[in-house]
This record gives sequence, C-alpha cells and structure tokens, in this order.
Amino acid sequence: MKIKNQDSKVYAAIVGETKRQQEGMEMIASENYVSPAVLEALGSVFTNKYSEGYPGKRYYGGQTYTDVVETLAIERAKKIFGAEHVNVQPLSGCPANMIVYSAILKPGDTVLGMDLSHGGHLSHGHPVTLAAKIYRFVRYKTNALGEIDYDELEKMAIAEKPKLILAGFSAYTRQLDYQKFQDIAKKVGAITMFDIAHIAGLIAGKAIPNPVPYFDIVTTTTHKTLRGPRGGMIMCKQPFAEAIDKALFPGFQGGPHMNNIAALAVALGEALKPSFKVYAKQIIKNAKVLEQELKKYGFKLAFGKTDNHMVLVDVFSSKGVTGKEAEKALDKIGITVNKNMIPDDPRKPFDPSGIRIGVPAITTRGMKEKEVKIISSWINQAITNHTNEKVLAKLHNEVIKLCKRFPLPK
Repeated sequence: MKIKNQDSKVYAAIVGETKRQQEGMEMIASENYVSPAVLEALGSVFTNKYSEGYPGKRYYGGQTYTDVVETLAIERAKKIFGAEHVNVQPLSGCPANMIVYSAILKPGDTVLGMDLSHGGHLSHGHPVTLAAKIYRFVRYKTNALGEIDYDELEKMAIAEKPKLILAGFSAYTRQLDYQKFQDIAKKVGAITMFDIAHIAGLIAGKAIPNPVPYFDIVTTTTHKTLRGPRGGMIMCKQPFAEAIDKALFPGFQGGPHMNNIAALAVALGEALKPSFKVYAKQIIKNAKVLEQELKKYGFKLAFGKTDNHMVLVDVFSSKGVTGKEAEKALDKIGITVNKNMIPDDPRKPFDPSGIRIGVPAITTRGMKEKEVKIISSWINQAITNHTNEKVLAKLHNEVIKLCKRFPLPK
C-alpha cells in the first residue's frame, strides 16, 4: 500500500480497522462486507472523472467508459428487480428519498410514513429532518402484535389525504403486505413509495417477495443486504422517470460518484449469480435461529418475530440492561450491534431500551445456523454479565477464534 509511506496515520487507521473487522463480528443490521472486486472498483480511476448528466447526455467530454459502467448498473438493476426505470446516481439512501420527495411533492404536501420508534427511518419524516420542515409527515405505528394495522392505516389515509404513502423501515422485522399499501393508496389517490434499503439484497436473492411491481417508486441504498458500495438507487414506473431524473440532476446533486457506480455495477453482477440466492436464503435461516435462541434466553423481541435479516431486542425489560450498556458490552467481546429505540420507548435515543442485531455480514463470512446458536449464547452471556470484565474478556477470545475460522471475503 502506497499509503504506508505517504501517510502513516491514515495507514495505521486502515490497518486497525482491517484487524477489527477480521477479528470481530459486524452484526449491525445495515452493515456488510463487500467483495474484493467491489473494493477494487471503488478505488479505480473512475474516482477522477466528472460525469454530470446521464449516459449519452453528459455535460463534459470523455464519457465513453463512464457511460459503459452506468448503463451496466442500470440494466442489471432492471433485470434483478423488474424495474421500468432506474437511476443509480443517488449518493446514498437519504438523498435518494429527498430527491423523490422533491420530484413528486410540493412544500406542505402530506406524506404518510412509518414512525421511527416503530421501525421507520429518519428520512421518512422524523421532526428533526429537513424533509419534515418542508413537507407534512403523518406517522403510522404498529399494533400490540407488532404488525401494521392496515385498517387503521386506511382510516388515517382517508382522514389525512396524503399525496404520498410511504412504506419501508430501518428496524422493523415483519413482512409487509404490498397489495394492501397499493389498495389504500388507490382509494385516496396517493402515490406509493417503498424504501427497501434494508431488504434489497433479500429481494434480489428472491428470499422475500419483490415489491417493485406494486409500488410507483422504490428507493434503496446499495450496501446493506445488497452487498454493494455505499450509495443509493431509485426505481420507478415510467411516468415518474423524467421528474425524478431532473430532481436528482440538476435539482439536487452535481457530478455522480462514478467509482461508486462502477462498484455498484460489479455488485449487481454478483447479485445476478445463483450463489447470491443461496446467500439471501441463508440470511433468513440465520435470522430465524437468532430469533429462536434469543427468545430461549429470555429476551423479548419487538414485533414478536422476524421475517427478514434482523431482530430488535428489548434488553431493558428483558434483562434490566439499557441498549447503550448492551451495545458497549457486546463491543467489548467483538460483536458490533447498535442501540435502538423500541416502539414507544420510554427511554431516550442515546440510551434506549433496545438493540438491533442483524445477520447479513456474518452470513457473508459463511456462518450458518450452528454458528448463530453459539453467537446467541455469547450475546446472552455478555449482556447478562455486562459489568464483569473477566467474563467479557473470555468471550472476546472465543469470538476471535470463531472469526479466524470464517475470514472476510477474499
């Protein structure tokens, strides 16, 4: 690495982070490991190139090969998701959502989206965001069974008359009923949008149903379960294509990050392989084992169960440990999770009642049901003994041993 001689401090940080990832387990639900080919594309000469506009319609010269990689990414995404139109230029998920809002809404328009504490996402209208200062967001919640009450959602839609009905989540663990969203929207004349950032890879791998045919617009990040670079993507029905493309450029962004788009093309090529379907289905299997094992150890799961890649655990009511304390204890043993709000959490966001745990990254390393059972036991031991440094140190050694048996992608 040339960085070693040129910038020793950055080099040391890269070495340290590599060691941390190799010897620990990334179990934050939104994280994953990319392939060496994706990393190679990210560090390619496409980093040097400005490419405002779209393939065949650029504002700068020298676009022969940028057009190649962007067109590849678009066509591969269309094939995977069955989308009519795809834009691969969003810099990430939040910008993708803001671009869609600006394309189809006017300031003050009403959006019906999922409440953050019930599994939604900040960019779906939380009061602290820019979107909430421009548009009027009304937030729906889950019921006591952890399910979306579609009858209540319909009543809200009739009462609020939203321009947009938004599905999608960052910590919700249940399968959505796509047709019901579409039926409700049709009754009130609303546009439908689904943010599939967390489950895009599960959809690509055909482990869960594809929502793209049901929704007018679908946004996603390109990392997480899709196992690509950190970026965003917008898919939509043809009638929305022109407005969305113009809202992105020149409306919201300038030059796209062509190195990310090249890396996305590589990742989407990987997602088209039969092995990716095996991977996606294994994620579901591993998540179900995690759910069952944690329940066995007395943990209460928000929403009751999981139908996707993660669980949301109420550690405070289960073990009397806060989300912050649980996150810190697991970090000490080399298992990285994130503290997270649970539905109507009485605690604050920086020290909530829950933790969110996902299995995509450990599944990428080849871990299966047997390993998930072992990991679940370690999670229980670490949280139960969160103040016992001797126990945590012993568990950390065990985590390192297991990680060495399942190295990062090569």
